[in-house]
Amino acid sequence: MTQTRAAVLAAFAQHRASAILRTNDREAVRPALEAAIAGGFRLVEVTMTTPDCLEHIAALSERHGIVVGAGTVLTIDAAKEAMAAGARFLVSPCTDPQVITFCRQHDLVSVPGTFTPTEMMTAHRAGADLVKLFPGPTNGPEFVRAVRGPLPFLRIFPTSGVTEDNVDQWLQAGAFGVGFVASLFDADDIKLRRFDAITARAARMLAKVKAHGPATIG
Repeated sequence: MTQTRAAVLAAFAQHRASAILRTNDREAVRPALEAAIAGGFRLVEVTMTTPDCLEHIAALSERHGIVVGAGTVLTIDAAKEAMAAGARFLVSPCTDPQVITFCRQHDLVSVPGTFTPTEMMTAHRAGADLVKLFPGPTNGPEFVRAVRGPLPFLRIFPTSGVTEDNVDQWLQAGAFGVGFVASLFDADDIKLRRFDAITARAARMLAKVKAHGPATIG
């Protein structure tokens, strides 16, 4: 059964953390994704720059309890390919109203990339479900708290800057959820095939996220 946009958004609110894999190592893709899932991740993003990304998205889309999405979706053609493979949320490093509209038309969750309050509002008004803060600035938690002062309705989802050490600060500041990229899929662990280390790190990260409880959709 296809996961609806509402169901996927509810999963984001419940789990509040996604595993985002970006690697050029073709042989490491599947075991790295499996390591994150073994550690407890249920929201999994495979970037379109990853080798055989559509095949991996298709395989994960068949897994019960896993919500899979595509990252680095820059065009409508890429959005169509990702959707056809089974992606239920589309993530971009920037804001493209056309991609956001495509998601709304096809019952997909959209997570466009933003960096300023103006970009966040542009994405929100275009129909984005979440606004990805990318890249996460060094003063990220303070930035999120400041933005949500006048704009509390924004569901801010920082990535590329969220770590095991600072995830508490991000969530305390009001982030709707967080995406773990290189801090989860450590380059040395992937190179040396230390997938058990990724699983252990995933479990520690998710324990911290879970302590904050679910987010509110409103």
